[in-house]
Amino acid sequence: MVVDDEPYLADLVATALRYEGFETAIAGTGAAAVALARAFDPDLIVLDVMLPDVLGTEVCRRIRSTGSQAPVVFLTARDATEDKISGLTVGGDDYVTKPFSLEELIARIRAVLRRTRRTDPGGGRLTFADLVVDEDAHEVRRDGRRVDLTPTEFKLLRFLALNAGRVVSKRQILDHVWEYDFGGNDGIVQTYVSYLRRKVDAFDPPLIHTVPRVGYVLRLPRED
Repeated sequence: MVVDDEPYLADLVATALRYEGFETAIAGTGAAAVALARAFDPDLIVLDVMLPDVLGTEVCRRIRSTGSQAPVVFLTARDATEDKISGLTVGGDDYVTKPFSLEELIARIRAVLRRTRRTDPGGGRLTFADLVVDEDAHEVRRDGRRVDLTPTEFKLLRFLALNAGRVVSKRQILDHVWEYDFGGNDGIVQTYVSYLRRKVDAFDPPLIHTVPRVGYVLRLPRED
């Protein structure tokens, strides 16, 4: 959820997030944000501090009082230390100062989501077809048989499993698996996908597929 009283900026941030695969909703005031948080139940909130009706810090406090634990990334032109402390004290998880680059904001959002993501009710298991990714045991099985992966291969497969059925780009994979401060090029993604295929797709049917000029997707083979 993006909360900012500047329509152009809110739309710009929301569009960038949609491009990265996020479902987004926009609010332009604090009151609208509190109501929308109840209806939309966001996984994360990008929240401007200087709203026309109430400060973003108060909006955060009100949303928290409803029981929402969605992480909050404050967005503001104010960069004084006391403002940052105030934002983090009321339950904010990060603080981005205007002006900012969309790349930085998205990277910070992904970092916050990685830090705050809770184990799912299924005991930390992601399943697709005969593939099981056990996050708690850090173990992968296909057709009931264990597949030994390196830590990076495990993170890559986990990301594909989280997005099963949806094509993810090399850049999205870099952001999630190697994180936003990775200094290399996206050729490493192709290399690690090939490593992963040798292990995971040694079974039938193959699950990891390339979508030319777009990215990769975890899905069952299509019948032509």
